Amino acid sequence: MATYNLSGYDTGPFTLLGIPGLEQYHVWISIPFCFIYLLAIAGNSILLYLIVVERSLHAPMFFFLSMLATTDLVLSTTCVPKTLSIFWFGPQKISFPGCLTQLFFLHYSFVLDSAILLAMAFDRYVAICSPLRYTTILTPKTIVKIGVGISFRSFCVFVPCVFLVNRLPFCKTHIIAHTYCEHIGVARLACADISSNIWYGFCVPIMTVITDVILIAVSYSLILCAVFRLPSLVARQKALGTCGSHICVILMFYIPAFFSILAHRFGHKVPRTFHIMFANLYVIIPPALNPIVYGVKTKQIRDKVILLFPKGSH
Repeated sequence: MATYNLSGYDTGPFTLLGIPGLEQYHVWISIPFCFIYLLAIAGNSILLYLIVVERSLHAPMFFFLSMLATTDLVLSTTCVPKTLSIFWFGPQKISFPGCLTQLFFLHYSFVLDSAILLAMAFDRYVAICSPLRYTTILTPKTIVKIGVGISFRSFCVFVPCVFLVNRLPFCKTHIIAHTYCEHIGVARLACADISSNIWYGFCVPIMTVITDVILIAVSYSLILCAVFRLPSLVARQKALGTCGSHICVILMFYIPAFFSILAHRFGHKVPRTFHIMFANLYVIIPPALNPIVYGVKTKQIRDKVILLFPKGSH
C-alpha cells in the first residue's frame, strides 16, 4: 500500500455545502428533516425505555431490537444535526478528525444495522423452527456473544477505511458538495491515487452486507417452509404476524441502501442533487420508521405503548 508524506499538505477543516442546486430551499427542506429526526429520537428512545423497564420484554428478540434502536440513534445523530445546521446557517466547516469520525460512525452504523437484522432473522428462525430449544440455544450468554461479535465484525469491516482516508494528501479543494462526510466523497478530494479506497470501500462492505442478505433470505425461506407446515391456521397467522415487522424493516433498510450505494458507484447519469437528497433521506427515514413499524406490528410493544400513553391522559 502506498504511503504519503502529509507534511507538505493541508489537512485543515473541510466545508460542507449542503445540497447543491437547492441552496435557496434549504430552510424549507429543514422543516420535514427536523420533524422526522425528532420523531426518530422520540420513537427509538421510547422503544429503548420500554425494553429496559419492562421485564416481559427482556427476551432475545427485544435485546436485538434495542441494539437496532441504539444503532439507528447513532446513525441519524451522526449526520442530521450537522445537516440541519447547514440548512439553517449556510455552509459549515468540519475539522479533518471530525470528518473522519463522522464517516466512520456513518458507515459503521450501516454495517452494524445489517448484522443486527441478520441476528434478528436467526432469532425468528430458532423461535419458529425449533421453539422447544429456543431458550437453550439463545441463552443470555449466547445473546451477549452474538451482540459483541457483530459489533466487533462491523468495526473490523470499516475501520480500515478511516486509515485509508487518513493517509491521503489533500492539496485540492476542501469543499465537500454534501451535507456530511462519507468515505468516497472525501477520498475524491485527495491529490493521490484512491483506487484502494474505491475497491476496499465498495467491495468489502458490500460483500459483507450481501452475505447478510443471503443468510437472511435463507433464514426466512426456512421459516416460511416451517410456517406453512403448521396444522393450525391461527398458528400460521401468528407466526407470519411475528415475522411481518422484521420483513418490513429489512425491506426499508436494504432497498434504499443498495440503491444509494449502486447509484453512487455506477449511476454517473443520476443527478448529484437527487443522489445527495436520497442519501440524506436514507440516514433519517429508516430510523424514524423502525420504531413505528415495531410499535404497530409487535403486540408486546403495542400493548406497552398503550399503557405508557393511556387514552385517559388526553
